Amino acid sequence: MNHEKSTTPTPAPLWRRAVAEFLGAGLLVTVVVGSGIAAQRLSPGDVGLQLLENSLATALGLAVLILIFQPVSGAHLNPVVTLADRLLGTRHRPTEITAYLVAQITGGIGGAVLADLMFDTPTTIATTDRLSAGHLLGEIVATAGLVLLIFALARTGRSALAAPAVGAYIGAAYWFTSSTSFANPAVTIGRIFTDTFAGIAPTAAVWFLAAQLVGAAMGAVLVLLLFPNRRAHQ
Repeated sequence: MNHEKSTTPTPAPLWRRAVAEFLGAGLLVTVVVGSGIAAQRLSPGDVGLQLLENSLATALGLAVLILIFQPVSGAHLNPVVTLADRLLGTRHRPTEITAYLVAQITGGIGGAVLADLMFDTPTTIATTDRLSAGHLLGEIVATAGLVLLIFALARTGRSALAAPAVGAYIGAAYWFTSSTSFANPAVTIGRIFTDTFAGIAPTAAVWFLAAQLVGAAMGAVLVLLLFPNRRAHQ
C-alpha cells in the first residue's frame, strides 16, 4: 500500500497495475473467506477459536500480498485507500482511479467465488446480518486507523514497513473492533457472495460501505493534521 516516495519512478502501465489490484484484492478476499470456511470446519462450536484462525491467516496473507503487489500498483487493494490517496494529493487521473476501483471490486467478488469453489461451498448471497450501531462505529474506527497508518508510513518515508504494519493492524483490528474490521469496500462487497463464516448480508454491507467512507475521510483528516507535509520527514 505504498503511495508516496522520495523518488518518482516511472509507473507500470495502467493495465498492469489494474491486473495487480484485481489479483491482490481477489486473493485477499480468498484468504479471508477461505480461512473462515476452514476455521468453521476445523473448530466447530468455538467461535473464538474460529476468529483467531481467521484473523491470523488474514494478517499473514495480507502482508504477503502487499509484498507481492506493492512494486507494481502500490498494493492499494482497497477502494478507500485509492480514494484517500487522491484526496491527499496524489495526482491520479480519473481513468486510473476508475480502473483501480473496478479491478478491486471485481477482484473481491471473484476472490469469494474462488474460496467457495475450493471448499465445495455453493456461491450464494450471504444471510449473516452484522448490522448494528456498534458494528458501524467499529468500521469507522477500523477504516480511519487503516488510512492513518498507511499514509503516516508514506509521509514519513517508511513505506517499506507497510506489509508487516498493515497486516499486523488488520489482524489486531479483528479483535479490538466490534465489526471484526472489514475496513475495505472491495472485501465487503466480495463477502456478500459467500454464505459462510465470513459472509455479510447485502443490507448490512451497504451500511458498512457508508461507515468505511466516513472512516476514510476521518483518517485523511488525521493524516493532514498530524503529517501536513508529505516530504517533511523523508
